[in-house]
Amino acid sequence: MPIHEKSLIRKENLVENENLIIDGVDVSGHWSTFITGRSLTDYNDDMQDEIAALPGGENIHRCWQCGSCTNACTVNAVNPEFNPRYWIYLIRLGMEEELLRDKDIIWQCVSCNKCTYACPRDVAPEGVMKATAHWLELKGHTPKSPSTEFDEEFSGQVIKTGKIEESRVIMNFFRRTEQPLAQPWLVALIKGLAFRFPVFYLMRMGMAVVRRPRTRNWAKSRRAINEYVQEVEAANRAAVGAKGGH
Repeated sequence: MPIHEKSLIRKENLVENENLIIDGVDVSGHWSTFITGRSLTDYNDDMQDEIAALPGGENIHRCWQCGSCTNACTVNAVNPEFNPRYWIYLIRLGMEEELLRDKDIIWQCVSCNKCTYACPRDVAPEGVMKATAHWLELKGHTPKSPSTEFDEEFSGQVIKTGKIEESRVIMNFFRRTEQPLAQPWLVALIKGLAFRFPVFYLMRMGMAVVRRPRTRNWAKSRRAINEYVQEVEAANRAAVGAKGGH
C-alpha cells in the first residue's frame, strides 16, 4: 500500500542541500531533496483489529488504497489534511504514533457519506472514521469530541424520557462544550421562528423547556435500552483493551 501524495511527507523529514555536486553534476537545491531515514518503534499490531471491532470499522480490511474516499470527501475539499485514505493506511500498518499526529482533526467527519458512495470496495470509510474517532476516545488519546457530546446529550434525553426536546438538547450541548448560548446563528434562528411560527406553537416549545415532556409507560423501555447501551459500551471497551467508561 504505497503512499503517493507528496504532501504526506512531513516537512521536517525533508532535507535539501544548497550546494551539492554528485559525479560532477550540480544537484543543488530541489534537485538534492532527500527524505531522512528513521526507525519505527510505534507499531500497534492490534490497531486494525481494535478499530474493526467497533461499529463502523468492520470492513476496513477491504481497503485497497485507491483514494476514492479522499477524492470525494467534503472536508478534504476544505482541509487537505483530512485524508481518510491515509489514515486507513496507517491503521492497517499499525502506525499508531503517526495516526495520533492527526487526532485533533479525525473527528471532523461530517457524515455526508460521499466517501462511502464512492468506495468500490464497500469499506464504508465514513463508518471507519467514526470508529477511529471512537477508538481515540476509548484509548484516552482525545477528549470527547463535540459530535460525541451532542450524540450523548440527544440519546440521553430520548432514553430518559422517550421524547426529544430540541431547545433542551441545544442548551445542554452548549453547556457541556462550554460554549456561550448567545450564538449569532442561534439568535437569528430564534428571531426567525418568532416571526414565522404561530404563537401557540412557540408557547408549547417554551413549556417543553420548563416541563419536560415524557412518554407514558416508558420505564420498561428505558431499562431495556440502558442495559443494551451498557452491553455495547462494555464490548467496545473490551475490544480496545480500555478500562472504565465515559
